[in-house]
Amino acid sequence: MKRFMNLLMFTSIMVSCAHVKDIPYFQQTNSEQTKLNNAKYDAIIKPKDQLSITVVSSEPTASSRYNLIMPQIDSRMGNIQSQPAIQSYLVDSEGTINFPTLGVLKVSGMNTEELELFIGNKLKPYFSEEMPVITARILNYTVNVLGEVLRPGKFESSNGRMTIFEGLAMAGDMTIFGRRDNVKVLREKANGERIIYSVNLNNNKLFESPAFYLEQNDVVYVEPNQTKANSSRYGAAENFRMTTISVLISLATLGATIFGLTQ
Repeated sequence: MKRFMNLLMFTSIMVSCAHVKDIPYFQQTNSEQTKLNNAKYDAIIKPKDQLSITVVSSEPTASSRYNLIMPQIDSRMGNIQSQPAIQSYLVDSEGTINFPTLGVLKVSGMNTEELELFIGNKLKPYFSEEMPVITARILNYTVNVLGEVLRPGKFESSNGRMTIFEGLAMAGDMTIFGRRDNVKVLREKANGERIIYSVNLNNNKLFESPAFYLEQNDVVYVEPNQTKANSSRYGAAENFRMTTISVLISLATLGATIFGLTQ
């Protein structure tokens, strides 16, 4: 019986430790591989993006026409009241917006810095004193994180960029059942093409992957590992039987221990 119990304990330890090596990130890196991809990342404007564009200058009358105030309804009073909220611009399927005075502008394919410069140059003739300050932001910079993470959901970037690790951190990180070597990133390109990237978080080459920086509306999916897949094969009845067997083994272990102490 003692030999049986030792074998049982050894097997349990081996099973519990079998997949520990699959849990840490950056397993295939070492101290000599510290240089990362330092290319600057800027989110690119796509069709269906929602943009905030504000124009500020020392000529309030000249700049106010470009900052459209969005009327909001006060549900308690039933009245329309003007609130200090700037109207956003929806990029249409052709990649354009309709900007006051300037008309239809092609904006897809630019980053926000390029858009600010582009609109600023267009507005030069309408200001007699100094150049206005243009501020552009992508309002819908959100990603969806699904699968084997602690808190699946939609998460928003506050600084105009998000790495895959930042996205996973917002979702509470992976569970121990998530595959680190095959994370899927679903992305829709500006032309409507959908691409699925496979990312290995244990490989230092991930920093060169197009999916390292997440784009707006990306979907990150963490696949379950083999342990989770195996457990899902059992139905409720099988799980009940496995639990019953586990309890019986525990009782047998306890009985053997008590019996051995009384000898």
